Amino acid sequence: MAKSALALVFFAAIAAFPAAAQVQEGTELAAGNLARGETTSAIASLEIQREASPDDPALLINLGIAYAHMGKDQMARAMFDAALKSDQPIELETADGKATDSRRLARKAMAMLERGEFRASASRVAQRD
Repeated sequence: MAKSALALVFFAAIAAFPAAAQVQEGTELAAGNLARGETTSAIASLEIQREASPDDPALLINLGIAYAHMGKDQMARAMFDAALKSDQPIELETADGKATDSRRLARKAMAMLERGEFRASASRVAQRD
């Protein structure tokens, strides 16, 4: 699986979190924005959702991915760390149909960040945003 596809798998995982319909609609908008390389718009949408659900591990992971795509590693790391420390770890279903624990997904995203796997995405985003 390509690195950028793996990031989109993480981003798609947010749909598995039981949340209000308004948050779900915003999530779909943010996912579409990120898929189109409109990361600034995705972050804006996700930050609004975070106000309503600040401890949602799926939201935190996806926000971290969006920040990583922007090259904002410190912000991405903070989001992944918050997801790891969440009092409410949840089971997420990724876009490829696999179930995984939110903490495991956050650790995987953190490892990708540390290896610089989001940097290629960050350069593509800079060209679009």
